[in-house]
Amino acid sequence: MKMEFQAAVQKARRFLESAKLLKDARDYDSAASRLYYAMFYCAEALLFSKGLTFSSHHAVISAIGQHFAKTNEMPVEMHRWLIDAFNKRQLGDYETASGLEEQDINVLRPHVEQFVSWTEEYLKQRGLL
Repeated sequence: MKMEFQAAVQKARRFLESAKLLKDARDYDSAASRLYYAMFYCAEALLFSKGLTFSSHHAVISAIGQHFAKTNEMPVEMHRWLIDAFNKRQLGDYETASGLEEQDINVLRPHVEQFVSWTEEYLKQRGLL
């Protein structure tokens, strides 16, 4: 089971690196998508640590709010960051002219890095990494 948690965090870290390359290439839509997915894999791992799995992005985001933010296990702003990342990913993936710019990625990235680091620490504290 530890390997599943480790794989999720490793993928999140890899997507953080991919997002940097995409931002440097000025592909802000794809960078936003990779940043969101870095958070999404962490969110799934967090929920799985409680025996929870969900089949949709909305359900995962909602469950993070219910099981982590509302219980104060996670800082509430991290749930907001996940929602923001999802919204930016939606723009980047589904809008022809998303309007995403370098500044959007520059604001989003540190939030994602914190989310991933927080997830790693949470899982380590529980002996899952």
